[in-house]
This record gives sequence, C-alpha cells and structure tokens, in this order.
Amino acid sequence: MMVYIIIALLVIAAILIVTNIRIIPQSSAAVIERLGGYHKTWNVGLHVKMPFIDRIANKMSLKEKVFDFPPQPVITKDNVTMMIDTVVYFQITDPKLYTYGVERPINALENLSATTLRNIIGELELDESLTSRDVINTKMRSILDEATDPWGIKVNRVEVKNIEPPQAIREAMEKQMKAERERREQILIAEGQKQSAILVAEGQKQAAILEAEAQKEAAIQKALGEAEAIREVQKAKAQGLKMLKDAGMDDAVLKLRSLEAFEAASNGQATKIIIPSDLQNMAGVVTGITELAKK
Repeated sequence: MMVYIIIALLVIAAILIVTNIRIIPQSSAAVIERLGGYHKTWNVGLHVKMPFIDRIANKMSLKEKVFDFPPQPVITKDNVTMMIDTVVYFQITDPKLYTYGVERPINALENLSATTLRNIIGELELDESLTSRDVINTKMRSILDEATDPWGIKVNRVEVKNIEPPQAIREAMEKQMKAERERREQILIAEGQKQSAILVAEGQKQAAILEAEAQKEAAIQKALGEAEAIREVQKAKAQGLKMLKDAGMDDAVLKLRSLEAFEAASNGQATKIIIPSDLQNMAGVVTGITELAKK
C-alpha cells in the first residue's frame, strides 16, 4: 500500500513539475509573481515556477508595435476643426513597469496621444498644421516618450497619418490650387511667347546682317572688277601709244588722239561739233598710219 502511495506522490510531483515548466521565446518576457507580489522577470529560455506559489502575472512581446489610433477632432489656433489620426510606433522596454505602471497601457497611450495632439495643433493655424507634419511628429514623439517612461514604454516614432479639414475648407483649397495652377500656366505661356518673339527678332536681325554683308561684298567685288577693267583698258591704250611712239610718230600720235576726240564728239550725243583747223593734215596722218600698218 505504501508503495502505491509513494508512486502516486512521485507521479503527482512529476506532473506538477512538467506543468510548471515554461519556455520563453525570443523577443518575449514574462512577469512572475510569488504569493501575490512581484518576484522576477523571465526572459528567453527555460524556466520553472513553484507550484501554487508562483504565477505568471503578465506575458508580453518585446517587439516594436504599431498602433493606428482613430481620427481625433482637433481645433487649430484660428478656430478650424479638423480630424487627424496618428500612428504610434512603440516598444516595451521594462516588463515590470509595463505590468504595474498603468492600467491598460495601450488605452492610456491612445488617450495621451490624443491629448498631446490637441495641445500641439491648438498652437498652430490651419496652414501651419497642413505644412508642419514633421514638426508635429517630432513634438509628439518627444512628449509621449517622456510621459511613457514610467510605464516601461519607449515611443520610437509618431506619424500624422491623415489631416482632414472641413469640406468648405477643402473646396476653398482646391479653388486656390486651381487658380495657382492657372497662374503658373499663364506665366509659362507668356514666357514661351516672349522667348519665341526674341528668337524671331534675333533671326531677322541675323538675316538682315547677313544680307547687308552680302550686298557689301557684292558691291566691293563689282567695284574691284570695274577698277580692274579700267586698268586693263588703260594698260592696253598705254601699250598702243608706246608702240606708236617707238615707231617715231609722236606728232602723228597727238593728231591721232585729236582725231579720236573728234570721233567721240561726233557720235550724235553732242549738241555742238568743233572741226579742227588742221583737219586736212590729220587726214594725211591717218593715211600715213594706214600705209605703215600695211607694210
């Protein structure tokens, strides 16, 4: 009989030991109470608690958590009511404080976040609220992190997820943005027309310059050609006179030149003709030159 009692006690002891063995996984922790008071915090590994004396008061994950709190009505400095919802990233750093620091920590964090958001937005006007998200995020993170230290919570980041102004404000903002886009469009069109006019004027200017340069070059070439022709004619005449002079006919040459002048005067263009007194002598000179040319 005693043997059965001992076996039964051993089985009961084994069952109690097995049922009180706990394995704490990675990034988790458990708060142990002994006889109703805090005893210790279990971290990763194998643990055994005392039957009927110890109990697991709280078991939690130490990973970073993300809570998307519902939109909160807030009033700006210029008395505009709008809805803002925030996202809080936090992590449990002290399981003991998280367990005993505050009742329902998540609910407390949500209420604290809403209160802090109202205080920050209440110091800003509507335009500042819409354009100062980074400032709002930084202030909220700093205030929440400091306030949640006694709760064993570390607030890593706070993000303003959405800011929803009243319908009338949204319509006014849309009209303002539309007007601004139209203004920029008109500016771009005007700038394009201005650049186009400048380019056209520059093209006309360059064309006029090139045309003037071409006319100038043509006039210069024409003048050079006429001067060259005159030089060649005079050179030919000079060579002819030199040939006559070399033939010993200086007086005859002068008379020949007189004859040429008479011929030019009698071409029908002049209104008066003067006949030289020695026309007969000049005729003789011409006859002599003709005979000389036949030899």
